[in-house]
Amino acid sequence: MDKTFEKRKKVVYDLICDDLYTPMKFKELAIFLQVPKEKRDELRQILELLEQEKKIFLSKRGKYVRGETKKFSGVYRANVRGFGFVELVGETSDVFIGEENTNGAMDGDTVEITITKEASKRSREGKIIKILARGITRVVGLYEANPGKSFGFVLPDNQKFQKDIFIPAEKSKEAVSGHKVVVELTSYGGDGKKPEGRILEIIGHVNDPGTDIMSIVKGYELPVEFPEKVLRQAERVSKPVSEADMAGRKDLRNVQMVTIDGEDAKDLDDAVSVVHKGDHYILGVHIADVTNYVQENSALDHEARERGTSVYLANRVIPMLPHTLSNGICSLNAGEDRLALSCIMTVDLKGNVVDHEIAETVIHVDRRMTYTSVKKILEDHDKEERDRYKEFVPMFECMQELSGILRGRRTQRGSIDFDFPETKLVLDENGRPLEIRPYDRNVATRMIEDFMLLANETVAQDYYWQELPFVYRTHEAPDDEKIKALAAFINNFGYSMHIGVNEVRPKEIQKLLAKAEGTPEEALIGRLALRSMRQARYAPENTGHFGLAASYYTHFTSPIRRYPDLQIHRIIKDNLRGRMNDAKIEHYHSILEEVTKHASETERRADEAERETVKLKKVEYMQGRIGEVFEGVISGMTKWGMYVELPNTIEGLVHVTNMQDDHYDYYEGSYEMVGEHTGKVYKLGQNVRVRVIDTNRMMRTIDFEIVSEGEREDGEDEWQADSQ
Repeated sequence: MDKTFEKRKKVVYDLICDDLYTPMKFKELAIFLQVPKEKRDELRQILELLEQEKKIFLSKRGKYVRGETKKFSGVYRANVRGFGFVELVGETSDVFIGEENTNGAMDGDTVEITITKEASKRSREGKIIKILARGITRVVGLYEANPGKSFGFVLPDNQKFQKDIFIPAEKSKEAVSGHKVVVELTSYGGDGKKPEGRILEIIGHVNDPGTDIMSIVKGYELPVEFPEKVLRQAERVSKPVSEADMAGRKDLRNVQMVTIDGEDAKDLDDAVSVVHKGDHYILGVHIADVTNYVQENSALDHEARERGTSVYLANRVIPMLPHTLSNGICSLNAGEDRLALSCIMTVDLKGNVVDHEIAETVIHVDRRMTYTSVKKILEDHDKEERDRYKEFVPMFECMQELSGILRGRRTQRGSIDFDFPETKLVLDENGRPLEIRPYDRNVATRMIEDFMLLANETVAQDYYWQELPFVYRTHEAPDDEKIKALAAFINNFGYSMHIGVNEVRPKEIQKLLAKAEGTPEEALIGRLALRSMRQARYAPENTGHFGLAASYYTHFTSPIRRYPDLQIHRIIKDNLRGRMNDAKIEHYHSILEEVTKHASETERRADEAERETVKLKKVEYMQGRIGEVFEGVISGMTKWGMYVELPNTIEGLVHVTNMQDDHYDYYEGSYEMVGEHTGKVYKLGQNVRVRVIDTNRMMRTIDFEIVSEGEREDGEDEWQADSQ
């Protein structure tokens, strides 16, 4: 269709959509628009087309009226920069909402929207027309009294809540400036007015030890204390394993097995055993039988389901189950009989599971091992450590062999390993950070990871083909547009990626990461590939796991700290005991949609709270290092500056306003900053030296500036030694 026709179509449609428009018949419209008689066929054609598109319709009186705009509802997710996205129910792609179209909506609000622009290269755009339900009713923040006035304000911790909250004096609970508080919103503001609230709780002074972490706990509404009823029930069921408990179970107490965890782990929910028989390995993954103690619909079960997951915040854990269970009878403590659910797999030399058994068992862990100790045995060949655990060394060596085979098999099929370092925090008794470093991934951590992955796949495949209700861990293929953008970007570095018909295979991303390994752009390409991925979630339908290149995947191995695993154990045990009748099947079908949705939401909440805690401790750590110079790598690039990551995982921003040697322009397509006059180029993945110039605990930000070549500062040598 020519441009003239499209222009005229727009004129007609805009007229009919105008608030001042009065419905007209065809002839009236033609006269109003001054369309000559010989051109009226074209007008009729335009009107018919707009009718087909349901943008307009003919009333009973033959008059043209605006069509009803289609409305959608979903949850609004705000961005700190003012815009946001609406997650629509049952759709995988979100709708972008510009700052001018938010209509006063806040993060977490359920809203009604209309689509203003269909998807092209970017996502669909929309406009919020109505707020259906508020998502945030409570806010955590810093109270500031207004001297000499009968009111104060709370500055929210949540940066997505971008307005201060007005607090009348009579609703301040006598808080003073510097108090961290929990506020209940009584008004959301609008028409130039600030939101208003009343203080429910004073957490503590901002400088008091523990106030920072507790503020995050309260901000994410994480349940801390267990109800008395739940604690009493946990005490009641925490009885030593009896003969009656063991009846009908497979007795594996004579099988050599160990737990391998971090030094500070207390909830040990998985033990492993490996033997090499001929051309096969017999791998046993033995998981704490939590469902033996947490009965469906009990107070314990309701509380665990509500919490969804344990949350790990720096120096404290908010467990899913009371410590009596999680660190007691459910924990696979060495030297004690324990009830377990075991997945025993026969694995050939190529890493294929040729046979398996899932059974209720009773086990007796021989040793509680740590990752550090097993690393010393296998990687460092530490004589003292090998002598200390000499009866277990053959099993550990067997484990190492099998782990290598399993990893090789996963690599062969295209499994993607994003090897970004996690952060390890070392804190003093007051919660202050003494050391921040990358978490050590070694031969022992990788072994346990490989065995758990295999058990999860095996169990998922078994239950998929039984066609029983189940909980899967799914990871969908990346968004097409993001993958195409990644493919276009890597061309700048001479890389290419094969994309099928609107689909990329995991193998392609894996090959890309392998090609980039050891190059300056490795971190950059890894991050961009990760950003193109969707978030994994729990679901009652199996759609496979893209990242692992697995057709079947679940979470079976951590029922002490994850509710989906506990739910799965319950299904497995009902099946093993012959109780999976039609009524049970119907029951599980009826609850699993809600169980998986809630589990995915609580997982996201826990992840966000954990990230915020780590960010906070990083800021606190750098507060005492203002003025010091460090080596780092440019890890992110935006129009407002460059993010630089240090070897210890701390990241800070070099804001464009602090790049004073030139005016720098940002080139989005190549992720570069180029000096207007000097031509100096900064690229993602580039090594730079930076100085810490500021930190902000409220905003949880660290500010750097680039240190010019030849400049050296106190603390640099110390840092470099520290980071090795």
